[in-house]
Amino acid sequence: MNTKPFTAGPSENAVMVTRVADRQWHALDDDLVVGRGHAEHRPDGRLFVSIDAWHDAAFDRLAEAMLAELPTPLYTVVDEADVELTAGWRRAGFTVRRREWEYVVPTDPRVTGLEAVLPPSGVRIVPAGQADESLLRAVDRAIRDEVEATVGWQSMPAEVIPRPEGDTVVDPSKYAVAAAPDRYLGLIRVVTVNRPRLGLVAVRAGEQRRGIARALLSHALGTLHRSGSATAWAEVQESNRAASALFEGIGARPVSSNLELVR
Repeated sequence: MNTKPFTAGPSENAVMVTRVADRQWHALDDDLVVGRGHAEHRPDGRLFVSIDAWHDAAFDRLAEAMLAELPTPLYTVVDEADVELTAGWRRAGFTVRRREWEYVVPTDPRVTGLEAVLPPSGVRIVPAGQADESLLRAVDRAIRDEVEATVGWQSMPAEVIPRPEGDTVVDPSKYAVAAAPDRYLGLIRVVTVNRPRLGLVAVRAGEQRRGIARALLSHALGTLHRSGSATAWAEVQESNRAASALFEGIGARPVSSNLELVR
């Protein structure tokens, strides 16, 4: 633990920054904690930073101290509506890497237009909790490899889920899948904490444009509707036109956006 104070520039009430633990910093003003900084590696290996400060001076001192000790590249995620926080990271040299829209998605099939949607011939939807775990992990791995070979998995919505190294299927019971007789062709994950969230909708590259994604959405949203949830939520990267068109085509609407910043 490094408790050596870090000061930056003269101030009537000097803010001191102290590293209190591995990848944790505090900003102090007359022994009062006026800000905290934290850094952590996400499951994809990238290093993300966050700062919670009372005022700009504390934020800037924390950012200066953290950036002096951490390797680059560094990433952070902010609510685009939080103008002050975004401005703080820009002062620290961060730039916009991507924008991610948050959509509110209706579940009523009469609204989504998915009431009569069925999977293509030879494909069936296996409900959440009933998928074969080995086949589920195989399709998850195949899809991730396909994405990594093209646009890169980092272009997908940020998934901040603690998981063992290399294990991308956190809870198999959360996944419904589209199944052919010998393998799975696509999957959808629905997680409910405070509200239902569509964490992932994906189909193998060679099976796309067959209506499998719409069938998975029809199943997942219909299940949520029958359980009493009127809406669900989903995140889509701004550049992913296909995903945006898929959600907007069933009546989903963007309600907020997050920015991923990089330095």
